[in-house]
Amino acid sequence: MPARTHTPTTHPATGSVEVRLPWWAIALPAIAFAALLLLIMGSGEAQAATADPAIGRLLARITALVTG
Repeated sequence: MPARTHTPTTHPATGSVEVRLPWWAIALPAIAFAALLLLIMGSGEAQAATADPAIGRLLARITALVTG
């Protein structure tokens, strides 16, 4: 039995093709954009971390090894 192929609906007057998107194709990028915008807007209130200085030294050594 041959498989059916879906042909897009064209409007004869305009020649345009109708595109139907699922709801999440619009909602997910909008939510991701809003979350990133909130992260950028809240970065002015960031404070320095009070972590163990050994982590900073480790990161400095890794950076030194990678860069040269």
